[in-house]
Amino acid sequence: MKMKKTKLIVSLLMILTMMMPAMSVQAAQTIYNNETGVHDGYNYELWKDSGNTSMTLNSGGTFSCQWSNINNALFRKGKKFNETQTHQQIGNISVTYGCDYQPNGNSYLCVYGWTSDPLVEYYIVDSWGSWRPPGATSKGTITVDGGTYDIYETTRVNQPSIKGTATFQQYWSVRTSKRTSGTISVSEHFKAWENRGMRLGKMYEVALTVEGYQSSGSANVYSHTLNIGGSSGGGQTPVPTPPPGNGGGGTTTRMECENMTISGPYAGKIGSPFNGVALYANNDKVSFNHYFTSGTHSFSLRGCSNNSNMARVDLLIGGQYKGTFYYGGSYPAVYTINNVSHGTGNQTIELIVTADNGQWDAFIDYLEIK
Repeated sequence: MKMKKTKLIVSLLMILTMMMPAMSVQAAQTIYNNETGVHDGYNYELWKDSGNTSMTLNSGGTFSCQWSNINNALFRKGKKFNETQTHQQIGNISVTYGCDYQPNGNSYLCVYGWTSDPLVEYYIVDSWGSWRPPGATSKGTITVDGGTYDIYETTRVNQPSIKGTATFQQYWSVRTSKRTSGTISVSEHFKAWENRGMRLGKMYEVALTVEGYQSSGSANVYSHTLNIGGSSGGGQTPVPTPPPGNGGGGTTTRMECENMTISGPYAGKIGSPFNGVALYANNDKVSFNHYFTSGTHSFSLRGCSNNSNMARVDLLIGGQYKGTFYYGGSYPAVYTINNVSHGTGNQTIELIVTADNGQWDAFIDYLEIK
């Protein structure tokens, strides 16, 4: 009886072992014309308006592509959403990738996607071919993932979009020096754009993309992992430099509110509309200690109200009132109190609700000190 059971178990293990590769990895496939779908857990799309293209869908987020005699073509793998959530509601987004990128002419290697309401086409460009996009005036920079990116905004008039022919904004972060592998902290670019008034809508797509324009070339994305959810990190983190004409220069320090000390009768962490803290009633607050080498700084708090009523959050430094941040709606915005005088050395910073009338709650994301 023992021999029969052993043979049966071995036979079952052999069958399961033979089945497992077919169950866990989808076979590679090659497409040549416009097509969208899901392959090995990633949304993919090949889009072109003319020319010769091929795209081989490999395991996970990886793919390879070739193009020639095209006008415009995009090859991408990533995630498509249902246009019901903002990026704050979805959570932190990042891409880690490696690519053998061989463009001949005008081309981009980037994270690409769209939002709706407002309709926005966006690019985070890590490398390019013969021309560095988009040919506009920089709105400032963001230093992240070991490099610096110029930020741009352009307008497309009566052009193809996810909503048909339309007029829409394009948002760009373009790295100042090329690279073809690494991590792209997508959410940090989104935050930098919104800090400059470049509003994003409900998420439609985020994808690692190779684009060609009136060119030829090839690319092999040999590694690609898209990470979605969780926090974008915390603590004191360098953040984007301001656009020209906004005071310029200096060091900016960011503190994520969920990493501060939370106190009060009802205050607590939240995951929507961003990873942060909700202050529900008077004396709800967050606080932390910060060392100041000089006695004047500007303070910017990203937050919103839970409804259309005006939410108010006071700034206290060393126990002294320094000003109030105001939020007149439920869409996240940044409110800045400039040129605040305060003590030097180690100081306690508090963000506290003191004017609650039961008509609003305050949601706060992060505080920047410059």
